[in-house]
Amino acid sequence: RGKPLTGNSLTGLTLGLGTPVLAGTLHKLTIKAEPGSVVTCRSAVTIWCEGTMNAEICVLHKEESQKTWGTQTPEMPENKAKFSIPSVTQEHGGQYHCYCYSSAGWSERSDTLEIVVTGIYYKKPHLTALPSPVISPGGNITLKCISWVGYDKLILTKEDQKFLSSMNSQYIHSIRQYQAYFFIASMTQDHIGTFQCYGYYNDTPQLWSVPSDHLKIYISGLSKKPSLLTHQGHILDPGKSLTLQCCSDINYDRFLLYKVGEDNLTEHGNQQTKTGFSLSNFTLDSVSSSTGGQYRCYGAYNLSSEWSASSDPLDILIAGQLPFSPSLSMKPNSTVHSGDNVTLLCQSTNKVDTFILSKEGAAQQPQQLKSKFQVWDFQAEFSMSAVTTALSGTYRCYGSWDSSLYLLTQASDPVELTVSGEVTLHSHGDLSPNPRTTLDLASENQDHTLENLIRMGMAVMILIVIGILIFEGWWSQRQGKHVAGM
Repeated sequence: RGKPLTGNSLTGLTLGLGTPVLAGTLHKLTIKAEPGSVVTCRSAVTIWCEGTMNAEICVLHKEESQKTWGTQTPEMPENKAKFSIPSVTQEHGGQYHCYCYSSAGWSERSDTLEIVVTGIYYKKPHLTALPSPVISPGGNITLKCISWVGYDKLILTKEDQKFLSSMNSQYIHSIRQYQAYFFIASMTQDHIGTFQCYGYYNDTPQLWSVPSDHLKIYISGLSKKPSLLTHQGHILDPGKSLTLQCCSDINYDRFLLYKVGEDNLTEHGNQQTKTGFSLSNFTLDSVSSSTGGQYRCYGAYNLSSEWSASSDPLDILIAGQLPFSPSLSMKPNSTVHSGDNVTLLCQSTNKVDTFILSKEGAAQQPQQLKSKFQVWDFQAEFSMSAVTTALSGTYRCYGSWDSSLYLLTQASDPVELTVSGEVTLHSHGDLSPNPRTTLDLASENQDHTLENLIRMGMAVMILIVIGILIFEGWWSQRQGKHVAGM
């Protein structure tokens, strides 16, 4: 046991470079590897050869090897021969098959087992999902494997190794990287799971690079979307803390937070509130430029692999990332009456692609407008029609570039808007009168109209009376002159 066999060891067996000649008639064997045939360098793997009753000895052979890789006596009663490799190296990568010998002769050769050794090359590729790692059922997804090393092929694997696909890498000159696209059509539950990609060279197909980071693919369904909130505001300074809260009136068991454009999603269990809401708080690290972006969240039940519909997007903007600040002014002035029109003018002599107007303490996301270049500067006018007291408050404006939408300038100096009167504010500065106030005003207008009609009627009557009196006076005077003339 454990010693290589020679050509004279057993009748009918010839060992050496190439395929051995077999003399047997027994059934074909089964060969498999545990924990799997894709093995990390320096880890252990066990190759099992099984299937022949009462076998006396089993032989493991590696293609293109001039000697056997081991001989073992099968374990009873399973009739399995165990070949252990405690520390896999690159010499173990390759194709294997096995034979067993009994009193009935030699078995057929097993099918080929391919052992792949990963971690041979230390430059790992990167795997990303397009358009997103969260896909609706039946949707299409493309997994993109990127490498900065010129591997001949890039290969995609799934955690259960049921999905393996290799593609020729393509060099993209403009970005100086190699890449391959793996397209998966009509996503189903069978496709979800964790994927990785590797690189290898054509002359050593069983020797792979270290793997990319794990990429988990999720399926979102049609169950009610949760809400995503922030209590620290939408515009943050670096160094501040940030907690995003995903909540729902549906009793979801877990929540998932996704930052658009990234592949790493964060999953948390839920917390139940006294009001029947389920929620989860996602506390991010100290805010930095990398925190800026658009976020979404999903909910799911423990027994389901399908996630809910996506929450509405939530933008997190980081201030102070561009080294200048715009100015903010109000027209006609900062103190107005309810119902007046107000314009907030944001200006900058430095290039700005988009201006952002923020109201201190507002729950709504900040308003954004594309800038226009006017003679000497870039500017945007935020118009508010029929303002209400709800719009009273402190305003600031920021600027951003199209190349980094979520990274802002320093804030403008604050401007205070004071509005007198009573109306209700609707989202994003769209103003509508309070329905109750509208009815009251309509009633008041009707009362005023009636009063005005009465006054006008009385005035007309008085004018008629005065006209009659004047006419009678004129007529009497004329009659007097006529009598005197006779």
